[in-house]
Amino acid sequence: MGLFERYLSLWVALCIVAGVGLGNMVPAFFGLVAKLEFAHVNLVVAILIWVMIYPMMVQIDFSSIRDVGKRPKGLLLTLAINWLIKPFTMALLGWFFLKVLFVDWIDSQSASEYIAGMILLGVAPCTAMVFVWSQLTRGDPNYTLVQVSVNDIIMVFAFAPIAAFLLGVSDIHVPWGTLLLAVVLYVVLPLIAGAITRHRLEARGDNDQLVNFVHRLKPWSMIGLLATVVLLFGFQAETIIKQPQTIFLIAIPLLIQTYGIFLLAYGAAKALNLPHNIAAPASLIGTSNFFELAVAVAISLFGIHSGAALSTVVGVLVEVPVMLSLVAIVNRTRHWFEI
Repeated sequence: MGLFERYLSLWVALCIVAGVGLGNMVPAFFGLVAKLEFAHVNLVVAILIWVMIYPMMVQIDFSSIRDVGKRPKGLLLTLAINWLIKPFTMALLGWFFLKVLFVDWIDSQSASEYIAGMILLGVAPCTAMVFVWSQLTRGDPNYTLVQVSVNDIIMVFAFAPIAAFLLGVSDIHVPWGTLLLAVVLYVVLPLIAGAITRHRLEARGDNDQLVNFVHRLKPWSMIGLLATVVLLFGFQAETIIKQPQTIFLIAIPLLIQTYGIFLLAYGAAKALNLPHNIAAPASLIGTSNFFELAVAVAISLFGIHSGAALSTVVGVLVEVPVMLSLVAIVNRTRHWFEI
């Protein structure tokens, strides 16, 4: 592992501090960057995520994708976690903590809005960042692509009905522009670019050129991740300073949900005898969230200053540090899956 990967948790911690500090020192700059969005997708963050996942896309060998169907257990595990378990456990945990345990600290109306935001996070499995987590755990890039693609297709049809059922809303508005734009930006375009790059490098008949090219891209992938952390925490710096107790209370069930879902998926992957390079992304894709979609829906349904919007933002704030801790767990337990 290179310097960036070996001390990635330290760099992320420093970037969190830098983001909060800069967000309070120069809020006008972050406000300007936050306005650069289309269909609730921030274009600067989209570019940085694109930089992160492009190296993963270059590694995808399309000739091998047809063999994914021979190993369906990893895909079925991901789908079961994402659509049969995660949304409902998120709703249950939100209700238990915010309506029961924390009833003395949070009023009922605010608790309901916070729970709504948590539900929206739970119904939106990750689309983009899972490529980063898969790369950091040396996951199978071909399998990861198929997992993400199938999840995106299901999300188009299942997001609204499940969210409506759990929120008790009969006419939920899904910002289809956000959903479609995110899929194009985070999957389609980098996939096309990666395929073209790989084809041109392979056409030269020297496999070392492909390996060296991917190796040179890896630092840029990490730089994109760190820059994204700075921006995300810079955007929410004022909220973090003004409402630390509320953020802390919302974060507790989110953290329990994240680690609980991971342990369930990772344990099931072990029980199913999945190879590590499939077990890793299969577990992480269900744990991570499509926060752009969740934030956009929360804003469109409840308003930008609502408790639901704040709850989805807390999900954004805990996402990267928590996922990096899970990446570390996955990498340190690789030997559990060795036959």
